Amino acid sequence: MTLDTTLLAETPEGIAIVLRPAGAVARSLAYLLDFLIRFVAWLVAAGLLGGVKGVGVGVMLVVLFALEWLYPIVFELLPGAATPGKRALGLQVMMDTGLPVTPSAAVTRNLLRVADFMPVAYAFGLLSMLLRSDFKRLGDIVAGTLVVHADKVRLAGALPPAEPLAPRVPLTRAQQVAILHLAGRARRLTAERVDELATLAESALPPANYAPGGANPAPIRPGPRLIAVAQWLMGQR
Repeated sequence: MTLDTTLLAETPEGIAIVLRPAGAVARSLAYLLDFLIRFVAWLVAAGLLGGVKGVGVGVMLVVLFALEWLYPIVFELLPGAATPGKRALGLQVMMDTGLPVTPSAAVTRNLLRVADFMPVAYAFGLLSMLLRSDFKRLGDIVAGTLVVHADKVRLAGALPPAEPLAPRVPLTRAQQVAILHLAGRARRLTAERVDELATLAESALPPANYAPGGANPAPIRPGPRLIAVAQWLMGQR
């Protein structure tokens, strides 16, 4: 059986990201967990609504539709980009560029589960995953998405040396990842290009004349400040 591998994705900003696509076994286990969760939710709804005359059956059909189609879409668009089953297996959904999954992609990949199911028991989807190094099923191919192991951030290169500096404001995980990946690619870019990209995160970087001791040194370029924040995020404090 094909083993999990790694892919190197590059964002539009030129940031290299190392991704580890989830294989068929991990994804199948996540699907079974989600199926059990939806099945239990369906049993609870049926028990509560089964005795309601007139509207009970109609409401149960709405619940069944929500569990089958809205359940994965809603969870994939929430923070973490994963259904409870995927989250339990340490998986998440993202675009194959390494960016967060978009609403249209989440809808597309889940609507095409119908094609993956054909001819029976997700045979086409499983065959597609086994034949591809990125383990994409048909829905992922069309939507441009990946299911990956939600590992800790892995950089495509070592960070340049710098004195660690704390960010100016608290950072979300997505912002931390972006800063770390850009810093990890800094050795492969010109200083001018690093400065240009670092200005996109200017609001999160320490001021250009920042100094821990309160001195007033010469202004520091955006690139070195971003690398200093990356070193701080990596625990070099």
